[in-house]
Order: sequence, then C-alpha cells, then structure tokens
Amino acid sequence: MSFLIPAAHAQEAAAGPAGSGFEWLFLVGFLVIFYLMIWRPQAKRAKEHKNLIGGLQKGDEVVTSGGIAGKVTKVTDDFVVIEVSDSVELKFQKVAIAATLPKGTLKAI
Repeated sequence: MSFLIPAAHAQEAAAGPAGSGFEWLFLVGFLVIFYLMIWRPQAKRAKEHKNLIGGLQKGDEVVTSGGIAGKVTKVTDDFVVIEVSDSVELKFQKVAIAATLPKGTLKAI
C-alpha cells in the first residue's frame, strides 16, 4: 500500500527573509508621528490648562466647559464661585474652567 501514499521526506528549514531594517524604520517613523501629532500637543494643552487653573483670581472673567460665562468671586483649593448674573452665584470645580476672557467682555455680551 505504500505505493499509493508517497513517503514524506524531511526538508531543511527555509531561511527567513533577511531583515533590511525597513521594519525598524517604519516603527520609528510611526512613533515619531505619534509623538508629534498626538502626545506633544496634548501635553502642551494640559500644561496651559494647569497654568490657567493655577492663576485664577477674584475678578477674572471666565467661561466654563459647559459654556457658562461669569466673573470669579471666590477661589478655593478645588472650587471657584462664579457670578453669572446679579445675585446669582454658581460653584464650579476649577477643572471646569475652559478659558479666561479679557476684562469687560461680559459687559459687552
């Protein structure tokens, strides 16, 4: 019966393709693009926001991340109190402040 099934003979293992360094170049290029387009701008925005939060003072005109504009009346460690209208004050976490406005902007709105 062995004439119907040919005998399998072991062959030497084929050598893999020689590494040309192209794979490493591609990986390094990907990491550089990732750093320049994602990591660096995000770190810059985080640093600017941290400086914004650290520099809040009473009397600053701010906008929250929810779009509420008002004047800071009290600043504590984690919270700020914002006057949004006459005798209407709201308490926000500092991290909710998105931007400061130039002085007099609220009167112009």
